[in-house]
Amino acid sequence: MGAVLLILGGVLVGGAWSLHKQGASRVAVLVVGALAALATVAGLLWLLPGRN
Repeated sequence: MGAVLLILGGVLVGGAWSLHKQGASRVAVLVVGALAALATVAGLLWLLPGRN
């Protein structure tokens, strides 16, 4: 599951960059960027040792 979240984070980072390059509103870019950060952090936390 952690790998899936990291992949999702990468896709969202690409989406945020694409939105930025297309001139989308700053709010849209920030929302997608925040979701990317959240998915990446969740993926990293999922992969931490000590989980059963």
